[in-house]
Amino acid sequence: MFRILTACLLLSACVASNPVEAVARASAKSVVLPVVQQRLPGPQAEAVAVCVIDNATTDEIFALARDVGTRAGTTTVQTIATILQRPNTVQCVLRAGIPGLTV
Repeated sequence: MFRILTACLLLSACVASNPVEAVARASAKSVVLPVVQQRLPGPQAEAVAVCVIDNATTDEIFALARDVGTRAGTTTVQTIATILQRPNTVQCVLRAGIPGLTV
């Protein structure tokens, strides 16, 4: 019985995440997506936006999330461009299989 309880607690710890960070990530994605959509169509833009969010620092996530509900300014666009230039982000985008992208 103790093993089952321990396993359940460990599993719930793995699944649970910081709800504030989850909301910030969703908000940041809603800011990043329209910027990426200016260059790429629907599913491709979605994949790139996910890569940007997955490779952003916590500070960048919160900075991007602050722009929710407004048009992205130059600082936001620059933040997205900086994240896109990181090697892990480039690899993520390439793994997404977006045609025409090479390193």
